[in-house]
Amino acid sequence: MVKEIVHDPFILRIASETASADDAAAARDLAETLEANKKGCVGMAANMIGVRKRIIAFYDNGKITVMFNPEITAKFQPYETSEGCLSLIGGPRPVTRYKNIKVRFQDKYMKYHEKKYSGLTAQIIQHETDHCNGVLI
Repeated sequence: MVKEIVHDPFILRIASETASADDAAAARDLAETLEANKKGCVGMAANMIGVRKRIIAFYDNGKITVMFNPEITAKFQPYETSEGCLSLIGGPRPVTRYKNIKVRFQDKYMKYHEKKYSGLTAQIIQHETDHCNGVLI
């Protein structure tokens, strides 16, 4: 189900809780909400739809990928950029990101994976993982 986007910075600054298999419906809602907002959004975290669980969804090569409990375990090659956010009013804000990252996460079956990402996909994952940690740009 497509959900409304949360814009309250006070709520968005609260760190999310560990997600479990019981949060599968929230993950589906997150993916559907991302799809409904694809013209202006490339990734979302569950707290953006009012669910305080560590779940992110993002476009990776045109396909939506969902991660439960993402944790960036390594990051390389910092660079300065600016980002906007569907949940925050106003224009892009400056931020430091990393060109290459390694992420440990669980899939919807709660199986662990570790994967390397680079470029825009790495940037999106960093942004959404920040959301899970209550960090706003």
